[in-house]
Amino acid sequence: MATSRALAYLESRKNLTGSGAGLVGLVLTFTGVAGTYWPVVVAGLYGAGALIAPPERPALPDFPTPSAQLEEVRADFRTLETYLAEVGLPASTETRLTELTDLLTALLDPGWAAELLAQDPEGVHVLSRTVRQDIPEAVDSFVRTRWWTRLTPGQEPPERHLERQLAVLSEEAEQLAAALRDTEARRQETHTRYLEERGN
Repeated sequence: MATSRALAYLESRKNLTGSGAGLVGLVLTFTGVAGTYWPVVVAGLYGAGALIAPPERPALPDFPTPSAQLEEVRADFRTLETYLAEVGLPASTETRLTELTDLLTALLDPGWAAELLAQDPEGVHVLSRTVRQDIPEAVDSFVRTRWWTRLTPGQEPPERHLERQLAVLSEEAEQLAAALRDTEARRQETHTRYLEERGN
């Protein structure tokens, strides 16, 4: 432990700057400027250099890249699909849920959409929130509310709320898909303009 600290100090900015200043002190000694006080001059210049050296920058945290995050969301989506298959939702919500999961599958499948998403941390966040939080919470609250509705009939059916929630989530996923499609269309237009301008 002490050895690693000593090695870290040897490579530190403080030591390197101090050593550079100490070398200036040695040059002053050899030119006769420092005289008999050369050890004090060299040590003083080393200390001054070490003091004025910029502080060490801590290493940047190693956060997962959007591509790695997307891979985690893919794994979580497979877990979510298993959960949804076990819940057994009513037929009135199945269509809306199928549309949403099909769209999420298309966005998460490896390919050009995933490559574009990997460059869009906000899009990865939207997908992550939808898969990990919004859909499970919507389905779970539906299941719990449905149980209470059986005890107190005559209230608004929980299926309506679930349908509305899934509609909102589908719209959000469609907006994300449209944004990716627009990005790809702009890229194609830019390339077309580049080729046309290059030909002139």
